[in-house]
Parts: sequence; C-alpha cells; structure tokens
Amino acid sequence: MIIGICGGSGSGKTTLLKRISKELKHLEPSIFSMDNYYLPIHKQEKDANGEINFDLPSALDKNKLVQDLHDLMNGLPIEVKEYHFNAPPDKNTLITIQPSKLIIVEGLFLFHYEEVRALIDFSIFMEVDPSTQLDRRLYRDQETRGYSREAILYQWDNHVLPCFQNFLLPYEHDADFRFHNDSRADDEFERLMYDLNMLIAQQEVC
Repeated sequence: MIIGICGGSGSGKTTLLKRISKELKHLEPSIFSMDNYYLPIHKQEKDANGEINFDLPSALDKNKLVQDLHDLMNGLPIEVKEYHFNAPPDKNTLITIQPSKLIIVEGLFLFHYEEVRALIDFSIFMEVDPSTQLDRRLYRDQETRGYSREAILYQWDNHVLPCFQNFLLPYEHDADFRFHNDSRADDEFERLMYDLNMLIAQQEVC
C-alpha cells in the first residue's frame, strides 16, 4: 500500500508524514521523499533573469525516482543520497531505505508525475492559507538557508507560486483526502487516521 502526500512549499508535508509514520510505526513504513532526487545545480533550469528554478518537474531525476519506487514496491532495498539544501553532492549522506508493505511518499510532483500518481493507493493534498506558507518559508530560508528576505520573495513570486498553480493545484480535487493544515489540523488528523486504518485493514497490510 502506498500513501502519497502532496502540497506546496511550507504546507506541512513533512510534519504530516512524521505524524502518520509515528501513528503507524508498528507497520515499519518505508519513507520515500522526492526531495532526495534533486538534480545537481549545474543541471537545473534558470529563469529569464538567470536565477535557478528548483520548482519545476525537471528539477528532479524522475527516471531514477520512479525506478527506485518500483524497486521498493517489489521488495528491494534502495540506496539514495539524502537531500540537504546547498550541500555539495559528495557531502549528502547515502541512506538505505528498506522495503515495507506500507510506503509513504511525499513531494511536490506526486500527482504531476503520472508514473507516480498511478501507484498511489491513498493520496493526501495539503491545504493551508498561502500567507501561512509564505511566513513559514521566510522563517525557514532566512534562519536555516541564509537567504535574504528579497531573494525569498523573488522565489515565491516567480518560482513557488507558478509551480503550485501549474503542477499542484490542478490535481487538488483528485486527492482522496484534503488535509486542512490550520486550526482544524488535529481534528483533520483524527479523520485521516480513521480513513487510513480502515484502508489498511481492508488491504490487510500487516
């Protein structure tokens, strides 16, 4: 069984993934993050102003991503370099992901990559107010990535929002569960876990 989590930057994908993983730890789920498949900087596309745009489907090594996901589904362990922002390729940690009857996949292009979308048994779309997303990105990128406020706002307007509108939003209503990540988050999580546990029982994932 594969659970997929999709949402824009700062929507809370990683936080939700951790909560689900903790709740279902008895199933020892495999955690599959699309972030681990970013291509090297020299292979990234640039915008009209010469700025690298990481918010495009072409930013990831889709072929390897899809192959690794298939291998994991077929019971094979996979090795992948764990993504760390701005880390040189040789400094990223090589990790082994063990197969499991339950796989949780998270990433921006969960729906846009047709090969991935076709494999998802239960999909979750993160919904959060854009101003909240921007606040989270401003805090994260200034505190942990050393970006200036101006650079973050440029990326937001020219890369992040177009990415969301073009590659995520069109699939919003295709999701099995739309998770409102705001003051309703705890109630939403209870509803989500009820749905997931019902599906797991039906599919006899144990």
